[in-house]
Amino acid sequence: MSSLDTKLRIVLPAILLIFFGHLTSGLVLAQQEPLVFENPEQERRFADLTEELRCLVCQNQNLADSDAPLAHDLRQEIHEMLMAGHSDDEIKGFLVDRYGDFVLYRPPVKGNTLLLWLMPGVLLVIGALTLFTAVRRRAQVPESDTAPPPSGSRPGRDS
Repeated sequence: MSSLDTKLRIVLPAILLIFFGHLTSGLVLAQQEPLVFENPEQERRFADLTEELRCLVCQNQNLADSDAPLAHDLRQEIHEMLMAGHSDDEIKGFLVDRYGDFVLYRPPVKGNTLLLWLMPGVLLVIGALTLFTAVRRRAQVPESDTAPPPSGSRPGRDS
Protein backbone atom coordinates (compact mmCIF):
# COMPACT_ATOMS: atom_id res chain seq x y z
CA MET A 1 0.00 0.00 0.00
CA SER A 2 1.39 3.35 -0.97
CA SER A 3 1.64 6.46 1.15
CA LEU A 4 -0.98 8.15 -1.04
CA ASP A 5 -3.55 5.42 -0.32
CA THR A 6 -2.98 5.78 3.42
CA LYS A 7 -3.41 9.55 3.25
CA LEU A 8 -6.61 9.20 1.20
CA ARG A 9 -8.05 6.75 3.73
CA ILE A 10 -7.50 9.33 6.46
CA VAL A 11 -8.36 12.55 4.61
CA LEU A 12 -11.39 11.41 2.59
CA PRO A 13 -13.57 10.48 5.62
CA ALA A 14 -12.63 13.77 7.27
CA ILE A 15 -13.66 15.73 4.18
CA LEU A 16 -16.94 13.81 3.93
CA LEU A 17 -17.64 14.38 7.62
CA ILE A 18 -17.11 18.13 7.25
CA PHE A 19 -19.24 18.25 4.11
CA PHE A 20 -22.18 16.37 5.64
CA GLY A 21 -21.81 18.36 8.85
CA HIS A 22 -22.34 21.57 6.90
CA LEU A 23 -25.35 20.08 5.14
CA THR A 24 -27.05 19.07 8.38
CA SER A 25 -26.29 22.37 10.09
CA GLY A 26 -28.13 24.11 7.25
CA LEU A 27 -31.13 21.90 7.93
CA VAL A 28 -31.11 22.79 11.61
CA LEU A 29 -30.89 26.50 10.82
CA ALA A 30 -33.69 26.17 8.27
CA GLN A 31 -35.98 24.79 11.00
CA GLN A 32 -35.59 27.99 13.03
CA GLU A 33 -38.30 30.12 11.55
CA PRO A 34 -38.21 33.87 12.10
CA LEU A 35 -40.43 35.08 14.93
CA VAL A 36 -43.48 37.06 13.86
CA PHE A 37 -45.02 39.68 16.15
CA GLU A 38 -48.45 41.29 16.06
CA ASN A 39 -47.10 44.79 16.65
CA PRO A 40 -43.82 46.70 17.16
CA GLU A 41 -44.44 46.92 20.92
CA GLN A 42 -44.26 43.12 21.26
CA GLU A 43 -41.10 43.07 19.17
CA ARG A 44 -39.51 45.74 21.40
CA ARG A 45 -40.52 43.84 24.56
CA PHE A 46 -39.07 40.63 23.10
CA ALA A 47 -35.79 42.40 22.30
CA ASP A 48 -35.62 43.92 25.80
CA LEU A 49 -36.36 40.60 27.51
CA THR A 50 -33.84 38.59 25.50
CA GLU A 51 -31.16 41.19 26.24
CA GLU A 52 -31.94 41.12 29.99
CA LEU A 53 -31.88 37.34 30.30
CA ARG A 54 -28.72 35.23 30.39
CA CYS A 55 -28.05 32.22 28.23
CA LEU A 56 -27.64 29.31 30.63
CA VAL A 57 -25.25 27.51 28.27
CA CYS A 58 -22.97 30.40 27.28
CA GLN A 59 -23.29 32.26 30.63
CA ASN A 60 -21.54 35.38 29.33
CA GLN A 61 -24.07 36.06 26.60
CA ASN A 62 -27.64 37.16 26.72
CA LEU A 63 -30.39 35.18 25.00
CA ALA A 64 -30.49 37.62 22.09
CA ASP A 65 -26.84 37.02 21.15
CA SER A 66 -26.52 33.31 21.90
CA ASP A 67 -26.60 30.62 19.22
CA ALA A 68 -26.99 27.76 21.70
CA PRO A 69 -29.97 25.43 21.12
CA LEU A 70 -31.26 26.15 24.65
CA ALA A 71 -31.17 29.90 23.93
CA HIS A 72 -33.22 29.28 20.78
CA ASP A 73 -35.75 27.28 22.80
CA LEU A 74 -35.96 30.01 25.44
CA ARG A 75 -36.44 32.71 22.80
CA GLN A 76 -39.26 30.59 21.35
CA GLU A 77 -40.79 30.20 24.81
CA ILE A 78 -40.60 33.96 25.43
CA HIS A 79 -42.20 34.61 22.04
CA GLU A 80 -45.06 32.22 22.80
CA MET A 81 -45.65 33.81 26.20
CA LEU A 82 -45.65 37.29 24.65
CA MET A 83 -48.19 36.14 22.06
CA ALA A 84 -50.33 34.70 24.88
CA GLY A 85 -50.42 38.13 26.53
CA HIS A 86 -48.11 37.53 29.50
CA SER A 87 -46.40 40.54 31.07
CA ASP A 88 -42.62 40.95 31.22
CA ASP A 89 -42.65 40.22 34.96
CA GLU A 90 -44.65 37.03 34.42
CA ILE A 91 -42.19 35.85 31.78
CA LYS A 92 -39.18 36.63 33.98
CA GLY A 93 -40.91 34.96 36.94
CA PHE A 94 -41.55 31.83 34.89
CA LEU A 95 -37.89 31.62 33.84
CA VAL A 96 -36.62 32.32 37.36
CA ASP A 97 -38.91 29.61 38.77
CA ARG A 98 -37.60 27.20 36.16
CA TYR A 99 -33.87 28.12 36.11
CA GLY A 100 -33.22 30.23 39.22
CA ASP A 101 -31.96 33.80 39.62
CA PHE A 102 -28.92 33.01 37.48
CA VAL A 103 -31.02 33.54 34.35
CA LEU A 104 -31.27 37.26 35.23
CA TYR A 105 -28.36 39.58 34.46
CA ARG A 106 -29.52 41.78 37.37
CA PRO A 107 -30.70 39.34 40.04
CA PRO A 108 -32.70 40.75 42.98
CA VAL A 109 -30.96 41.48 46.26
CA LYS A 110 -31.92 38.67 48.62
CA GLY A 111 -30.26 36.12 50.87
CA ASN A 112 -28.77 33.86 48.22
CA THR A 113 -27.57 36.75 46.01
CA LEU A 114 -26.33 39.07 48.77
CA LEU A 115 -22.72 37.95 48.38
CA LEU A 116 -22.93 38.61 44.64
CA TRP A 117 -24.05 42.20 45.27
CA LEU A 118 -21.68 42.97 48.17
CA MET A 119 -18.46 41.33 46.94
CA PRO A 120 -17.37 44.09 44.50
CA GLY A 121 -17.61 46.73 47.26
CA VAL A 122 -15.85 44.51 49.79
CA LEU A 123 -13.01 43.82 47.33
CA LEU A 124 -12.71 47.54 46.56
CA VAL A 125 -12.42 48.39 50.28
CA ILE A 126 -9.83 45.63 50.83
CA GLY A 127 -7.79 46.89 47.87
CA ALA A 128 -7.94 50.49 49.09
CA LEU A 129 -6.85 49.46 52.61
CA THR A 130 -3.99 47.38 51.21
CA LEU A 131 -2.81 50.27 49.05
CA PHE A 132 -3.10 52.73 51.97
CA THR A 133 -1.11 50.41 54.27
CA ALA A 134 1.64 49.84 51.67
CA VAL A 135 2.05 53.58 51.00
CA ARG A 136 2.09 54.37 54.72
CA ARG A 137 4.74 51.72 55.48
CA ARG A 138 6.91 52.97 52.66
CA ALA A 139 6.73 56.52 54.02
CA GLN A 140 7.82 55.32 57.49
CA VAL A 141 11.03 53.57 56.33
CA PRO A 142 14.07 55.63 57.50
CA GLU A 143 15.94 57.21 54.63
CA SER A 144 19.33 55.83 55.76
CA ASP A 145 18.11 52.28 55.09
CA THR A 146 17.18 53.10 51.52
CA ALA A 147 20.19 55.28 50.59
CA PRO A 148 22.86 53.62 48.45
CA PRO A 149 26.30 53.10 50.05
CA PRO A 150 28.96 55.72 49.35
CA SER A 151 30.83 55.17 46.09
CA GLY A 152 34.20 54.45 47.71
CA SER A 153 33.11 51.71 50.09
CA ARG A 154 31.81 48.23 49.57
CA PRO A 155 29.13 46.71 51.74
CA GLY A 156 30.35 43.99 54.11
CA ARG A 157 34.01 45.18 54.28
CA ASP A 158 35.66 46.99 57.13
CA SER A 159 38.12 49.71 56.20
